[in-house]
Amino acid sequence: MPSFNNIAVDKLARLIATPAAPALVDVRGGSDGRIIPGSIQYPADQVEHWAGAVGAASAVVIDDDGGTTAQAVAAWLRSTGLQAETLDGGYAAWRTAKLPTVSLHRLPRRDGEGRTLWVTRVRPKIDRIACPWLIRRFVDPRARFLFVPAGEVITIAERLGAAAFDLNQDGVFWSHRGERCTFDLMVEEFGLSGTPALDYLAGIVRGADTGHPDLVPEAAGLLAVSLGLSRMYADDLEQLEAGMLVYDALYRWCRDARDETHDWSVHQPREVRA
Repeated sequence: MPSFNNIAVDKLARLIATPAAPALVDVRGGSDGRIIPGSIQYPADQVEHWAGAVGAASAVVIDDDGGTTAQAVAAWLRSTGLQAETLDGGYAAWRTAKLPTVSLHRLPRRDGEGRTLWVTRVRPKIDRIACPWLIRRFVDPRARFLFVPAGEVITIAERLGAAAFDLNQDGVFWSHRGERCTFDLMVEEFGLSGTPALDYLAGIVRGADTGHPDLVPEAAGLLAVSLGLSRMYADDLEQLEAGMLVYDALYRWCRDARDETHDWSVHQPREVRA
């Protein structure tokens, strides 16, 4: 049973990749190249310098074992007015529970504020909204995305030290592979394959993005919604923000509601902290 100001791994797992998720503050220092999805890495001994940059109303602090380091950082954050908890048992407890972790191996360099930078073509439809959603919810919550003319993607990515994505061109790692779309590749390369909700969502995205809307029943609906959004928004970044809600809803359906049918019952969102 977690103590006061601690959160159990199963409860945190329910919050990850939801819009209401707390900031996940990883203070382990030297890591194994993997993080709990959505974590941001900070040095524990410099908390006074970065505490104001957390940018959330609540946070969960993660160290190796849920011990003194995490407790000290969480206490400091609470002193600034932030609602801060520690992960009960730390990263070790998360791994023992066999919960998903994200590989940092393929991430582009981070800018001066610790954000990864990604560049793709203008006028996104499906993959170029789905991939940013995956990155922000599971990999880097502060990631920045640039939409530029197709002919400028490589040049701008190289100039800014960013990662080009969803561009079928030699030398671009993050792109389609055969019948698999860029979203498929990201799920695999970030080490998230085997997560049932993401695996099913990947099938929806693949069907909608590769001209196979019959792949799963939901693919045709995603295609329709995506094309509708592209006509509602002239600004690509505004479209991205609107699309985030679409993928949030699809992910929650994939995770929690695939067996639910339409009826007149009232279904309340699950309370994960009770």
